[in-house]
Amino acid sequence: MEDMVSKGFLIFAENKGNVDYVMQAYALALSIKATQTDVTSVSIVTNDILDDTYKQAFDQIIPIPWYDKAGGDLSAEHRWKLYHVTPYDETIVLDADMLMLKDINDWWWYAQDHDLLFCEKTLNYKGEIINDSVYRKTFTVNQLPNTHHALHYFRKSETAEYFYKTLEFVVNNWAWCYGKFAPEHYQDWLSMDLASAIALEMTGYNSSADLCSPFRFIHMKPGVQDWNPVPERWTETIPHIYTRHGELIVGNIKQYHLFHYVEKDFVADGNIISKLKRMIDGR
Repeated sequence: MEDMVSKGFLIFAENKGNVDYVMQAYALALSIKATQTDVTSVSIVTNDILDDTYKQAFDQIIPIPWYDKAGGDLSAEHRWKLYHVTPYDETIVLDADMLMLKDINDWWWYAQDHDLLFCEKTLNYKGEIINDSVYRKTFTVNQLPNTHHALHYFRKSETAEYFYKTLEFVVNNWAWCYGKFAPEHYQDWLSMDLASAIALEMTGYNSSADLCSPFRFIHMKPGVQDWNPVPERWTETIPHIYTRHGELIVGNIKQYHLFHYVEKDFVADGNIISKLKRMIDGR
């Protein structure tokens, strides 16, 4: 009899300033519990203290290891540690400011043939594949993989471990790495998207950005919605509603896949969280 392979979702969340990333992670965990039929385990990596309500949504609460003083607003310097702390044999990493809108069990089946798999396709709210010439100029001009750290998969393996060790080097030496691998449209701050793309380039694991992969998410950055002029907030431009059945409608278009809402107060009023809790209680 084969050993059971553990699978689960891993979310990094550390509260910064007035942004409650832990609450976002909680909403995401609820949306996973409400939509998934097979893999439903969700763990959070955080040094914040969770109240009892939040604790119930996570299968494991994992402290951030080897913690030193956080620098960037997104605590990006800690995210290379995810490989070392995951409790799963196979892990899907998600950014906290997302909502799961459908069962993505087929993603796990596709990913099982990979040691490392990154999302390279993102969609706007109309379901169109994004060709991002606004936020990703650095990737394009330096011919780096168009990958998104916000959604990626890894299995415990030598390949994934080597990638994450390389990512650790890039994160801890990001200014030098950016100058070496992304000198055009130089980005003067650390982001995991760019750090991951450079780590893929350094390791030669560019095939981990698989255009045939079902991994994708709806990206609500205003600059990729084909709006002119580009607004500061998408929620002030187009109406949206999250129904009691867990359907998200944006501009009269039903959203599918994984929804990256971007705006830090999107779930703050508690309306979406309340509906998710009722959905879970009714299952």
